[in-house]
Amino acid sequence: MARIEHVEILMVDLPPKVVRTDAIQSFVSQETPIVRITDSDGAIGTGYTYTIGTGGHSVVELLARSLAPRLIGRDADMIEQIWKDLLFATHATAVGAITSLALCAIDTALWDLRCRRANLPLHKAAGGAQDSVPMYTTEGGWLHLDIDALIADAHQARAAGFGGCKIKLGRRPHEDVDRLMALRDELGRGFEIMTDANQAFTVDDAIRRARLYEPADIAWFEEPLPAEDLGGHIRLAGATTLPIAVGESIYAISHFREYLQRNACSIVQPDAARIGGITPWLKVAHMAEAFNIPVCPHFLMELHVGLTAAVPNGRWVEYIPQLDDLTLTGMTMRNGRAIPSTAPGLGIEWDWDKINARRLDRTTRQFR
Repeated sequence: MARIEHVEILMVDLPPKVVRTDAIQSFVSQETPIVRITDSDGAIGTGYTYTIGTGGHSVVELLARSLAPRLIGRDADMIEQIWKDLLFATHATAVGAITSLALCAIDTALWDLRCRRANLPLHKAAGGAQDSVPMYTTEGGWLHLDIDALIADAHQARAAGFGGCKIKLGRRPHEDVDRLMALRDELGRGFEIMTDANQAFTVDDAIRRARLYEPADIAWFEEPLPAEDLGGHIRLAGATTLPIAVGESIYAISHFREYLQRNACSIVQPDAARIGGITPWLKVAHMAEAFNIPVCPHFLMELHVGLTAAVPNGRWVEYIPQLDDLTLTGMTMRNGRAIPSTAPGLGIEWDWDKINARRLDRTTRQFR
């Protein structure tokens, strides 16, 4: 039995490669806390989490002050037990984003450690359902871009083999419709158009807009309302033929259960960082499978390709490159499909020279 002997915590910042705007915010940076766990056999697992510009230092402090010290001496293979114990240790701050993000950094490190010790890639250790997963791109669909730019990017995406592209919603209703119909008319029916409102609308506005969007035959209407408005999603789902997608802003398994049980969505998009790691992500995915609902996770494509391939209802991986500046090799894509890594671990080959050069402070928190 290998016990945890050493935990390191650091954080880097990753500015986005393109300007990213949506209906409520701009993505100005990716603060990326990183955790390395070493066990008594000398095996190392590396995990990470992220923010979109604020809160990263709070995540690091929660890890350093409350969570990492509790890991020392624990059996590294008892991942479920550790996850639950850490959740209850932070009961006063759960359910919530900061706690979930911190739990993810530890949980992904433990899964990386387990996979490396077992000499298995994540997609096999977590289920082994698929050899590859279709990809769609979000990088060319930001809200500030004009119609010509959206069309040009969509053509490039289709030429590269992507099966679809996502565009942001949140302009005036007729402007959103003009953008959607221009894409549909240009690209025809064989290319998927995903849409994302980033929780910007009220219920009445979302119902009206859904009716206006329907002729564009979009793949889904993502985050139309604030995630906490379960009742509004129930009303909206019952008022439109559009698939309603939710999940990136849901932080607990039980909240996904409520959406599924009450027919408030038809696609789930759990984000491993925001749900608290791989352990709860898999539970959400399998719960969705029981409802015959697909999983199309949000962001973190380098991690989510392995998870999406691990489950039979994993349908799409979202292409938003972000870790290239911290890794030695990028994610493998072939004919528009993401290919999970066959290397043991999460499938992320970190470049520690680049990481050390980008650290936000020069201190690494260490616990033994």
